[in-house]
Amino acid sequence: MTTTEQAVGAHEEPALKRVIGPKLLILFVIGDILGTGIYATTGKVAGKVGGALWLPFLIGFAVAILTAASYVELVGKYPKAAGAALYTQKAFKVPFLTFIVAFMVMCSGLSSASAAARAFSGDYLTEFTRGAVPPTLVAILFLLALAALNLRGVSESVKTNVVLTLVELTGLAVILAVGAWAVLTGGGEPSRLGEFQATGTGYALLTSVLGATALGFFAFVGFEDSVNMAEETRDPVRTFPRAIFTGVVVTGTVYVLVALISSLLVDHRTLEQSSGPLLEVVKAGGLDFPPKAFALIALFAVTNSALINIMMASRLCYGMANERILPRAMGRVLPKRRTPVVGIVFVSLLAIGLVTTGEIEGLGDTTAFLLLCVFAVVNIAVLVLRRDPVDHPHFRTPTVLPVLGAITALVLASPLADRDADVYIRAGVLVAIGVALWALNRVVMRARGEA
Repeated sequence: MTTTEQAVGAHEEPALKRVIGPKLLILFVIGDILGTGIYATTGKVAGKVGGALWLPFLIGFAVAILTAASYVELVGKYPKAAGAALYTQKAFKVPFLTFIVAFMVMCSGLSSASAAARAFSGDYLTEFTRGAVPPTLVAILFLLALAALNLRGVSESVKTNVVLTLVELTGLAVILAVGAWAVLTGGGEPSRLGEFQATGTGYALLTSVLGATALGFFAFVGFEDSVNMAEETRDPVRTFPRAIFTGVVVTGTVYVLVALISSLLVDHRTLEQSSGPLLEVVKAGGLDFPPKAFALIALFAVTNSALINIMMASRLCYGMANERILPRAMGRVLPKRRTPVVGIVFVSLLAIGLVTTGEIEGLGDTTAFLLLCVFAVVNIAVLVLRRDPVDHPHFRTPTVLPVLGAITALVLASPLADRDADVYIRAGVLVAIGVALWALNRVVMRARGEA
């Protein structure tokens, strides 16, 4: 019997299993970042900025690196599953703020999974079904299937993630090959790469680029989810720095190249109209690659995004329950499978409800907005927690990085980033639900004499 198993008493929930090693974690981070953002929202970003599609992804890459450095320091200091909620509580010790941050992170994962479900039921699937199946029904069944996989176990889910990550990397490799062929054969329109959609004042250009960057940032979210796997990772203090930085650099480089190729080969108006924009790139590339094969790869890619987000949201529920931010029942684990059963059911039901409230662009922008708010708090928390030394060595980021990370996150979350009002409304409703749940939990705790 292992030490972990011996520590589990008769009245305690089983501990999570440490099954994730360094290589698996790197692939997990890459798979978490890749997926719906680049496969489904590239066209909507192009609609906001124009032919200079590469610029929002380059800026998003820089912002992601800044905040990733803060997460690496914090997960090294506090290798627990609750992630941003844990860091917020330790830094500010305000339970209400902790709950709201945690709830925003959870909702961002659910809106991301819902965007992936919408992307799954869009143009990529239409290559096979010609629209014969109602998209909303497809999206709901898709989420139910992912919930069932998550209940099977973290090992099964992470191994599935590795397979899907390799598949989606293959799809992006196809795009890079298409781009290389176009450059070598003189195809495409290089002049488009410097064209901006906005006209008029410099302020219009600024808001256009910021709005495109804010939406494009949806493609970079995911690295923050990996910290919620800290209790299921072997030697997390040493493993996480390389995994997170490698994941962000690899995906950021690929994203900028894919954006350059997309704009080179396809007009931004055509990209904007498609929920499967990279399929348009393949069709326009001149290489004889079957569109259906690429559509299948894209379906695997968005499946991977949704799988990880549902997995992470359920682990966040588990972590919050252990911190007594949510009711203890949310931390209940299946004894044999060691998976957080109540958390998985809860977040899956919320995702099914959320998928009916918007399309890919709105859900993706909501995800980015919620996380940008959280990232601002996390970057500030890094600085505050410098006053809380721990008794083990860990990565320490240069102070300037969290400062810049907080500033850039706040700018991209502000009205300067031109986004639709429904994004703020959806986020506001989600936060209001969070406030109601927090109040209910406080009442229950007081009734039990725990508050």
